[in-house]
Amino acid sequence: MSDSTQNVAQILIEALPYIQRFRGKTIVVKYGGNAMIDGALKESFARDVVMMKAVGMNPVVVHGGGPQINGTLERVGKSTEFIDGLRVTDSETMDVVEMVLGGLVNKEIVNLINSHGGNAVGLTGKDGNMIRAQKISSGKADVDYGHVGEVVDINSSVVETLEAQGFIPVIAPIGFGIDGATYNINADSVAGALACKLQAEKLVLMTNTSGVLDKQGQLLTGLSAEQIDALKADGTIQGGMMPKVDCGLNAVIGGVKTSHIIDGRVNHALLLEVLTDKGVGTLIRS
Repeated sequence: MSDSTQNVAQILIEALPYIQRFRGKTIVVKYGGNAMIDGALKESFARDVVMMKAVGMNPVVVHGGGPQINGTLERVGKSTEFIDGLRVTDSETMDVVEMVLGGLVNKEIVNLINSHGGNAVGLTGKDGNMIRAQKISSGKADVDYGHVGEVVDINSSVVETLEAQGFIPVIAPIGFGIDGATYNINADSVAGALACKLQAEKLVLMTNTSGVLDKQGQLLTGLSAEQIDALKADGTIQGGMMPKVDCGLNAVIGGVKTSHIIDGRVNHALLLEVLTDKGVGTLIRS
């Protein structure tokens, strides 16, 4: 028997206890970054999700779509303004956001998963009154973000019904307000809130970075709240990694067993993180 065959057998044996442990468990995945743009990575992600469902896990996908929104706005001649990293979203822009996220991007992901043997169903947070939102306030009288929202409440019944029937929910982060307005919400925030509501086994945030790195550039994992506070205090965690870590930590505090920040630029990063001993990203624990 060749060494490569033996390696395949070893990989399967290594995966077995994780398959057994996570069978029947919900794993919420925030899908974004390069993994949504690169063709090979898109195929890799779809296969990973189908594999997870096939071995008895319940993946739930929440996706972003910033680059796709930017491209569409450019094509229709609509300028985009960002304030403090948030897209100012007037009514016209919101129409484009809803069309791109809830239509083009969502259906592409559904088609990818289904083409690899999955049974995905596309949703927005407006379907089944899933995501109730409210307008984000800048705290400044002269700044109005428009239709940019934050999660107020999650009604997870539609997701739970789809899971029980063997489907893979794919959710665009668009919510509805008590004021009747539609809101664009940060996909990480939606994924974290949904993971808490479902009391998920895991929240996995796919990014364009390896995870949390120390000052020597080495990957850190198995982080507790105390360790995260220390890493923030000494400047190790800063910038764009800060909200990712906060999202993962808040999910764990909210009842999710573990959160993971992984590099979506790695082929099959999702399976490697969930089904191998070493993983490929940063794990956050209680």
